[in-house]
Amino acid sequence: MTATSRTEPQKSAFSSCFFLSGATASGKTALGALAAKTIDAEVVSLDSMAIYRGMDIGTAKPTLEERGGTPHHMFDVADPTREYSLVEYLKAAEKVVSEIEGRGKRALFVGGSPLYLKAILFGIFESPQADPTLRDALRRREENEPGTLWRELNSVDPTAAARLHPNDVKRLVRALEVFKLTGVPISEQQTQFDAEPLVDPRRVFILTWPREELYRRINRRVQTMVEDGFLDEVRRLAESGVELGPTASKAVGYREMAAVLRGEQTIDEAIERVSQATRNFAKRQETWFRSLVKIGAQRIDAEHKTVEALAEELVAAFKALDRNIGL
Repeated sequence: MTATSRTEPQKSAFSSCFFLSGATASGKTALGALAAKTIDAEVVSLDSMAIYRGMDIGTAKPTLEERGGTPHHMFDVADPTREYSLVEYLKAAEKVVSEIEGRGKRALFVGGSPLYLKAILFGIFESPQADPTLRDALRRREENEPGTLWRELNSVDPTAAARLHPNDVKRLVRALEVFKLTGVPISEQQTQFDAEPLVDPRRVFILTWPREELYRRINRRVQTMVEDGFLDEVRRLAESGVELGPTASKAVGYREMAAVLRGEQTIDEAIERVSQATRNFAKRQETWFRSLVKIGAQRIDAEHKTVEALAEELVAAFKALDRNIGL
């Protein structure tokens, strides 16, 4: 299969699933667990950081009590030292959904990682495997002459270069690697999101809050994570010799807590920085959600509603969806 061929196993694997998404700290976890229990579904995580073992508090991974007896999947599937790819996630999630449906149940995906949701809805393009030798050579060039990778990418794929910051070495390396191995600009291989979705977007429900209230919820969550032992979690990881891999290290808050342990900032400074970074991430999530709503995703307004009332509303929407578009 060529590098620009879209793979479509997701169409049959995920076409009858439901999806609950929303910005971080919007309350997806509690709502998802309750709604899943009501319709006898099982929850599948749609969170790119909750897949890593040992990263529990900082990723707001639901406790057993918070899961409410409902089976949850795609948590703790990889060590944080390694990079868990999108392709790996899709294959594992496809297998989980098949097993859930084999038990006569439904799968409810819950989480806020736009990349994962995009891949499920639209599919992905196969791209060449990483070439360690080429990657090392590209990184050395950038170390010797900062900015050289962005300039080269701009000359062969200006569309991709316009999307990337000159300091985003990881993605610059990947974009150049793909071009050098395939001869096709990566921007041309990432047009799958302009195609027709493989899964009906009406199956996606987005939990929504007014921005000011969402930001208050984010601030409270960060404070609660610290009170629950976020700093100790990062300390345990460090003392066990765990060095977070390229993906896990991007989880919001872990670098800031590590800086506290090194004495580089106070815990109050870290809390403020983590809160700000989380608010910024929520803004990026909202941009993606707006694009989804335009093609059929449905918003669930959470303001002034209990989780029980929201669950009733969501379950009613699930049932209406089944009546209207079928399984």
